[in-house]
Amino acid sequence: MEFGVQFFPSVGPELKSAEQYWGEALQLTQRAEQLGFASVRTVEHYFHPYGGYSPDPLIFLTAAAAMTKKIRLITGAVLPVFNNPLKLAGQIGMVDAISKGRVEIGFARAFLPHEFARFGIAMDESRDRFDEGLEQVTRLLESENVTAKGRFHSFEKVTSLPRPTQKPRPQFWIAALTTEESFENAGRLGHHLMGIPLAGAQMARLMKIYRDAWIAAGHPGQGRVMLAFHMFCAETREKAAAIAREPLNTYLKSIVNAASDWMSGVASKDYPNYQKTIEFLSKETFESQVEKGGAWVGTPDDIRKSIASYDSQVGGFESASLQVNFGMIGQADAERSMTLFAREVMPYFKT
Repeated sequence: MEFGVQFFPSVGPELKSAEQYWGEALQLTQRAEQLGFASVRTVEHYFHPYGGYSPDPLIFLTAAAAMTKKIRLITGAVLPVFNNPLKLAGQIGMVDAISKGRVEIGFARAFLPHEFARFGIAMDESRDRFDEGLEQVTRLLESENVTAKGRFHSFEKVTSLPRPTQKPRPQFWIAALTTEESFENAGRLGHHLMGIPLAGAQMARLMKIYRDAWIAAGHPGQGRVMLAFHMFCAETREKAAAIAREPLNTYLKSIVNAASDWMSGVASKDYPNYQKTIEFLSKETFESQVEKGGAWVGTPDDIRKSIASYDSQVGGFESASLQVNFGMIGQADAERSMTLFAREVMPYFKT
């Protein structure tokens, strides 16, 4: 198993400025590379303290590329529904060049009703826009002189510049939450999978759908799965909990607040059961997340046991992407946690 770090801002200007947040994130990225973490990623969200400091993950990854040499740079994820594929393909090619071929691109459908409303896009178009955008970006990166006639975007004889540094293009990841079709499509298309742990049994079933689809499509191996976890490591269980409890509870409240429209009558054919998903999250707490293995908080020994237990529950996964400064956890605390984790946890899971 390999480990990366993830930056998912869940703060607003009244708590921490964007200048401070991203300054700390870049310092932690440099430290993550020194400690042997494999990757760094960030999100695309808008308008709300939940993710809103990161409307374009490729901007952060460009800054991270200039401050590092080896660490992989991953979007977690870009949202084709809110982006023109011509512009997105060009941005990907540019960051791939600047990073000397270290970027990897995660794609997601978006799921927050307030973002769709503010962009003036119907949620019932989400899957069609995602499928079309992914297909067009793929063609623009892999080929030259591309013509596409889509429902949402059309163009003729376009060669996207810069051409990708990695050939034929950077690796793609597909982010999926609970929709079975998303897991199946990722496997069928031969892309890696980004997931968010919920109940262990459910994630195990969804990951099996992904791997079965991968194998059925004839791709070599069984694909790669990256799961996201909150992580805070300290010398004692009590210290870890004291620092991480309130930031994690604040993060959970932030996501539920951002997605609250799902519980007030919003519905979409492209998002079955999302009301139940948000209702489930509204009941989650620091204690329940740690108990279920969705958050790795405690001593190095506690976290080693959590990793081994969750890995066993879901049938094995290849990469863990760790939120290390969630909520108001500061740069110094996050760096101490990362350092302890790298020294006393990561060596036990080297592949």
